[in-house]
Amino acid sequence: MTTFTDYILVCGGTGCRASQSEQLINSLKSAILQQGLQEKVQVLRTGCFGFCEQGPIVKMVPDNTFYVQVYPSDADEIVREHLVKGRKVARLLYTNPETKEHISDSKHMDFYKKQYRIALRNCGFINPENIDEYIARDGYVSLGKALTEMTPEEVIQEIKDSGLRGRGGGGFPTGMKWEITRKVVADQKYVVCNADEGDPGAFMDRSILEGDPHSILEAMAINGYCTGADKGLIYIRAEYPLAVERLKIAIAQATEYGLLGDRIFGTDFSFSIEIRYGAGAFVCGEETALIHSMEGQRGEATSKPPFPSEQGYKGQPTNVNNVETYANIPVILLKGAKWFSSIGTERSKGTKVFALAGKVNNVGLIEVPMGTTLREVIFGIGGGIKDGKKFKAVQTGGPSGGCLTEKHLDLPIDYDNLLAAGSMMGSGGMIVMDEDDCMVAVSKFYLDFTVEESCGKCTPCRVGNKRLQEILHRITIGKGEMEDLELLKNLGHVIKDTALCGLGQTSPNPVLSTMEHFHDEYLAHVVDKKCPSHQCRKLIHYYINAEKCRGCTVCARICPVHCITGERKVPHVIDTLECIRCGSCIEKCKFDAIYII
Repeated sequence: MTTFTDYILVCGGTGCRASQSEQLINSLKSAILQQGLQEKVQVLRTGCFGFCEQGPIVKMVPDNTFYVQVYPSDADEIVREHLVKGRKVARLLYTNPETKEHISDSKHMDFYKKQYRIALRNCGFINPENIDEYIARDGYVSLGKALTEMTPEEVIQEIKDSGLRGRGGGGFPTGMKWEITRKVVADQKYVVCNADEGDPGAFMDRSILEGDPHSILEAMAINGYCTGADKGLIYIRAEYPLAVERLKIAIAQATEYGLLGDRIFGTDFSFSIEIRYGAGAFVCGEETALIHSMEGQRGEATSKPPFPSEQGYKGQPTNVNNVETYANIPVILLKGAKWFSSIGTERSKGTKVFALAGKVNNVGLIEVPMGTTLREVIFGIGGGIKDGKKFKAVQTGGPSGGCLTEKHLDLPIDYDNLLAAGSMMGSGGMIVMDEDDCMVAVSKFYLDFTVEESCGKCTPCRVGNKRLQEILHRITIGKGEMEDLELLKNLGHVIKDTALCGLGQTSPNPVLSTMEHFHDEYLAHVVDKKCPSHQCRKLIHYYINAEKCRGCTVCARICPVHCITGERKVPHVIDTLECIRCGSCIEKCKFDAIYII
């Protein structure tokens, strides 16, 4: 048996794969072979490291050297310099943007050192396609403990005592949901994993499934033991092919090891898991719509009660939790409810995974204790706003959430604080916006999304959101009236109060929150017929400053609609009626002679 002394961990998540990490792995293996190190060094594919802005990422073990933005062409140098000569490749080390110093260990990077990883504990550390590596990090120990040392009631009580709440957005106490499902008497029960992640900019669940699939299988089996179910179903959108592939591998491995299937750990408990595919409908993230989709019906929500715990898949009691919720279960049983409940806030225990995206320097997947402030996330972990621009807003909770402003930066993140501020936790999307973003256009973007994704079953969502979208469209093209603002507000509240499911009930949040915090922008669009951020094309005009224009004719030649005229070495003029506001002229002008009003 070969005993390796060094390991090269390469991020194998979707983002890094799109940036040639698979080719990088092959190049590293070739370079190792060329140097005759194949008996000492092994290249391992892991899950997502989280620091997506700096990918592809390579981590050298055991010295923990962290290389960023590594490509196949860098493989020879890494092997030659780092492994053969014992010298770090300085140009591939992370550079602190403030101090400009190279940082070789991720533990000293602001992006990582302020995180606390529980759900993401194995992502970037193990090969997700090797069950032995999961087992080596205490994998399946919690399942064995639950089956051989605890009663179902004791396990449920441990989950209840931990304070874990559903990480899919609703925040319902997890242990209570398990307890309700257990108490319902039925011959057949089901455990469902909701992996239908559809928020724009969100990739939390996908990364966990790609980087640590066995943790989800283990948690689902524990759930089955507690609730009396012997069948598990993972509902995942077919748009996640890598996650699906790794789940299939994990299920096959766990079954081969006897960790799924009949008489697990020699007990009377049997549990199997199947994968069901979704077609990418956002509404199927709602549990009743998800269940209907799995049954082969239209993905439409139904009113509750009855809840799925009482009457779900095929009319049987069904316990539905999302990926991140399950990812916490094995650790809670391993370390205890007291340990988990010591993290976070009074009513929101543990940590939360966020997909930090938008106009922030450090885009990536992060996990922080509940109660961490937005300022710490955006300016600490996120490294602040790109290009030195001014922070304007952050959208939490995806299309269902609201936009929070500078006055909310010191708000501790938890379920209750975000709701009180007019937003919500959601599944964990967090999109940062800067001074160049138009908040009216942002709210319209989210309304466009929810209108497209509505199942159409209830009138408030089907018709009401369409009317909201039409009003916002009028405002962004300069045809809005003052009464439209009152109509937006009233209609938004009516939809929230009367829609059937969470999609409709929360869809007006982006509109209502931006109207509250950025009312002056709405007034500018309606009264002045101007977009202060210069994002709404119909409300901006391009002009040429005659004092700066040298008459070089570049703008006239690049204009796709030929609306710029003028003689050579003479100031040019833009026909604003013909101008399509594409921005080509500004991009090419070398004299900053073109401006927008």
